[in-house]
Amino acid sequence: MSNLNFVEEMRWRGMLQDMMPGTEEKLNAGMCSGYIGFDPTADSMHVGHLMQVMTLIHFQRAGHKPFALVGGATGMVGDPSGKSAERNLLDEETLNKNVTGLHNQLEKFLDFNCGANSAVMVNNYDWFKGFSFLNFIRDVGKHITVNYMMAKDSVKKRLEGESGMSFTEFTYQLVQGYDFYYLWKHHGISIQMGGSDQWGNIVTGTELIRRKDGGEAFALTTQLIKKSDGTKFGKTESGAVWLDPQKTSPYKFYQFWLNASDDDVKSWIRIFTLKTKAEIEALETEHNAAPHLRVLQKALATEITIRVHGETELNKAIEASAILFGASTADALAQLDEATFLDVFDGVPQSHVTLHDLNAGINLVDLLADKTQIFPSRGEARKMITGGGVAVNKQKIDNPETLVNTDHLINGKYIIAQKGKKNYYLIIVE
Repeated sequence: MSNLNFVEEMRWRGMLQDMMPGTEEKLNAGMCSGYIGFDPTADSMHVGHLMQVMTLIHFQRAGHKPFALVGGATGMVGDPSGKSAERNLLDEETLNKNVTGLHNQLEKFLDFNCGANSAVMVNNYDWFKGFSFLNFIRDVGKHITVNYMMAKDSVKKRLEGESGMSFTEFTYQLVQGYDFYYLWKHHGISIQMGGSDQWGNIVTGTELIRRKDGGEAFALTTQLIKKSDGTKFGKTESGAVWLDPQKTSPYKFYQFWLNASDDDVKSWIRIFTLKTKAEIEALETEHNAAPHLRVLQKALATEITIRVHGETELNKAIEASAILFGASTADALAQLDEATFLDVFDGVPQSHVTLHDLNAGINLVDLLADKTQIFPSRGEARKMITGGGVAVNKQKIDNPETLVNTDHLINGKYIIAQKGKKNYYLIIVE
């Protein structure tokens, strides 16, 4: 066993929500096997999954054996917990693709080859595919009463809502409960973990183990992450923040963590990094002395980006960030490949001009006022240029008569205009 105490680690990091009586004692008595379920609703995890992934990391670091269950079977049903409507069901081919994607990502976080407490991935489709409906209601359904199932919050909320709840979803807690029973019986798993919204489903499993075989099992849940501004964690204006670089680029992934508020970063650095308490407290002291340097945000973004995307992609993301916020040059902009360049300026207001216009050269005032409407009037454009408040490709220009031409093009078709310190505009030349 490791010297790390799993429950204490979860506690000081602010991750622990609830534990069934006896859970801590069980964990402290020796190596335990525990699992967390992941829904394969996509072929990639997003940052919303990371609380559970970090829980499994700490579980393994403390000397316990982590199991990641992917719900190949339950993904075909749909969990009502925390949902207000029934979700679309997936076909088998899509599920298999998604399961493979999740396994590849989990290998970045967990050690699947370290001896007795190596991580294991299991798929509940393997034990449900041959389980007939009649056998299920005979062997599982008879042990759990409808009264017990109706008392669960996830069921109550859906029944009180307008859309109601299908029988399929109503049985979900039985299906998940059987997962726990099966893993307890065949893999010696004694603890199920998950988000606090999963408490009802988890204890149904412990109850099934008790009623069906007179066995004992335990439960532990983590806190749900709330952002200080009330918006949903893991969502941006462009959608979820994925771990797959094809869905969310390493640059955008890095920026997500770098843009954490001061209120949020103090809890996130505990949850999403493996830094010790002493290391975090030292970083907090440094951060509080100079908040504008964003010491905590950089430490958080660096560690989690390396873990998900590797050091090379982190360095590219840092370079790209420096271009937008640092004293970079047109040469630095030109060094970026087009995909990264477009990532850096994603969300920046865009304007279009023709190559024909640029071939002859466009007066800067004409470009910024008439051609692109970056300034509402020629007078305002002229005034700000003269006052040194305008840059083209990160170079300040204070002469309103300057001509912008094809020499200014980046990657053959872009020009970056800057109004003041923070207002960027992407001019696309077609």
